[in-house]
Amino acid sequence: MARAPLRDTDPAQVGRYRLTARLGAGGMGVVYLGTDLDGSLVAVKVLRPELTDDPEFRDRFGREVINLTRVKGVFREVSGQGTVSPSGEVSGTITVAAASIDTKNNKRDTHLRSDDFFDTDNTPRIIFSVDRLTPSGDGVTVTGSLTVRGRTRPISFPAQVSFGGDEVWLDAEVKVNRDDFGLTWNQLGMASMSNTITVHAVFGKR
Repeated sequence: MARAPLRDTDPAQVGRYRLTARLGAGGMGVVYLGTDLDGSLVAVKVLRPELTDDPEFRDRFGREVINLTRVKGVFREVSGQGTVSPSGEVSGTITVAAASIDTKNNKRDTHLRSDDFFDTDNTPRIIFSVDRLTPSGDGVTVTGSLTVRGRTRPISFPAQVSFGGDEVWLDAEVKVNRDDFGLTWNQLGMASMSNTITVHAVFGKR
């Protein structure tokens, strides 16, 4: 999102946040880029004072706050395959139907499928390719590549391995920055670019 310098009439600080730039303005107020006490970047929204006693505004602002809370969802269509060579080398692919995203909110899911995010009409699949597993501590380090919206990036993360009967379970939490994959929509700079993918993969013998 484009940043603009602070104007003479803009505050230099709001609460514990020091303001450094303007991110945008609208009917509800102005959004600034700021830093908190430990130097982390934050978006600070300063509301128009005449709106604070308006019931309609309070309702709208409440909905906006709800939309900014952490969103969890799942992909309902996932497939994959993997192989282990006689020498123990592991490779495989997990394919996700991007349009199967389900966050329990139809309007939000439709937006996530649009070209603001996954662009499922043109890039219907999310693909994770496993190149190798390396023993590490109590688990393994998974190395491979992740392809989202036609962009492929290398990725590596720790995972826990467990066994049950003829199955092997792989569990991990993977931190990604959606900007790396072209998912840059961020209205007024108020949505996080950092995301966590929770992986629970079950592999069976064939």
